[in-house]
Amino acid sequence: MSNNQSIVGHKIKGIRESKNLSIEEVAESTGLSVEQINSIENDQNLPSLGPLIKIARALGVRLGTFMDDNDALGPVVTRAADRERESSISFSNGATDARKHMEYHPLAQQKAGRHMEPFIIDINPTENLEYTLSAHEGEEFIYVMEGEIELVYGKEKYSLKEGDSIYYDSIVKHHLHGAEGKSAKILALIYIPF
Repeated sequence: MSNNQSIVGHKIKGIRESKNLSIEEVAESTGLSVEQINSIENDQNLPSLGPLIKIARALGVRLGTFMDDNDALGPVVTRAADRERESSISFSNGATDARKHMEYHPLAQQKAGRHMEPFIIDINPTENLEYTLSAHEGEEFIYVMEGEIELVYGKEKYSLKEGDSIYYDSIVKHHLHGAEGKSAKILALIYIPF
C-alpha cells in the first residue's frame, strides 16, 4: 500500500475526530454506510473520488486536504521524474471485485487553497465491467494521453481514444474506466466548488 493512500484514511479519521463527529454522523450526512467509512479510515479500501468528496463536504474541508503534503502559496511544479518516483493513490473505483485498477498521481499536493485537483491516472485493464455510478458537485475534464477509456454519463456512453477529451458536470451520475481489456493513461482535472 502506498504512503499517500494510508495518509488519506488517517487524515479523514483525524479531521473527523477533531470535529467531534462520530462515524455514524458522517455516514448520515454523506449517505455512505458506516462500514464504508470505517473501511476508508482504516485504509482497507478507497472506493472512488465521489465518496471522498462527500466526506470532505461533511467534514467541511476541501478534497485536497486529504492528500496535501504541505501548503505552498506560490506555483507548484511537479517534475515527471518526481511523479514517477512518488507513491500514487489507488482506487477500486466502484468495481464489484474491488481490485485496485486506477492509480492516481496527484499533480498539486503542495498547492494551498486549491479548488482544482489535477491528476495523471493510470488505468489498468479490467474484464469486469460491473460498476457503480457516482455523482458529486463540480466539473471534470479528462484528456486521454494513451489507450482508450469509456465514460458512462447518465444514460449515455462515450468511448474516448488517445488525443480525445471530455468536459462534464460531475453532478450527473457517471463512471470512468478503461475500455474492456485495455489500459490507459489520462490527465484528469477535477473542480470542486467549496
